[in-house]
Amino acid sequence: MNKFAIGALTSSPVIARHPHNPVLAPKDVPYGPAMVFNAGVAKVQGKYVMVFRNDYGDPKKGTIEPHGTTNLGLAYSDDGLHWEPQAAPCWMWNDEEVVRVYDPRLTVIDGRCYICFAVDTKHGLRGGIAVTDDFSAFEVLSLSVPDNRNMVLFPDRIGGQYFRLERPMPVYSRGGGDRFDMWIGDSPDLKYWGGSKLLLSVEQVPFANDKVGPGAPPVRTDKGYLTTFHAVDLDCSRGKNGWEDRWQKRYTAGIMLLDKEDPSRILGMSRTPLIAPEAPYEIRGGFRNDVVFPGGMILEESGEVKIYYGSADTVECMATAHVDDLLKLCLEGGR
Repeated sequence: MNKFAIGALTSSPVIARHPHNPVLAPKDVPYGPAMVFNAGVAKVQGKYVMVFRNDYGDPKKGTIEPHGTTNLGLAYSDDGLHWEPQAAPCWMWNDEEVVRVYDPRLTVIDGRCYICFAVDTKHGLRGGIAVTDDFSAFEVLSLSVPDNRNMVLFPDRIGGQYFRLERPMPVYSRGGGDRFDMWIGDSPDLKYWGGSKLLLSVEQVPFANDKVGPGAPPVRTDKGYLTTFHAVDLDCSRGKNGWEDRWQKRYTAGIMLLDKEDPSRILGMSRTPLIAPEAPYEIRGGFRNDVVFPGGMILEESGEVKIYYGSADTVECMATAHVDDLLKLCLEGGR
């Protein structure tokens, strides 16, 4: 065990994994992906919509190609639990410069559904924002310069501005390797972005030593914007932990609360994980084990919060909690 290792982590008791997990698996999708995960989920006109990442490969041989093997799938649900994947992927971006589009995040603003995504190009990894009204045509509104990803939009304008969370990847200025933090920026029109501020650094999160960044798009509560984030710890003693020869990282989900008037201000954060990899489908049998990555969060009128997350980079799962418990967790800083 290296001296900087985090050690054992457990999930918060306020979270309940759904007994039907995973809620979407490769076997459920008619066109044969090897993995379905890291989905964006939203409620659009009363119906649950999921846009999920498809990766292709051969799990029996333990292979997955890094490029050109990813697209986005679409599923609908009446209850947020039982999903009906559509017969074909909804977005494969055909452009000479684009290699693949992945990791969608959905936010409904003024009745329209916006999708943040990562896109590998021949000249770098970029983060983008698109809008769709039917999930078959996507209008790309903006693309960042390399290297930036994990973008999520706030569901409201605040002081007339749109806001987004993001995770740039500054290798040179952060010591030559992974040491990535969460930033916040604003825009008057979703196309031109500025006002960038550091929101949350690796050093502020006790259960991270490698990187932190956005998870699911924030949801508005009476106390502020509740938002998940992903936190990564690296342990060089980890060996084969999935399909690859070596996988040394663990991904957990954190939770924090941001100010309604100034979302660059953190009102509170749990200093322990909201969800840590513990369930069988999170810790073994996947492409990359010990991975939990939140990508969708829905606050129901009852106060129930549905959190959708990718598990072991292979399947999509759901956990639930009550909004009051999540707020208390943030404001009291722990379990």
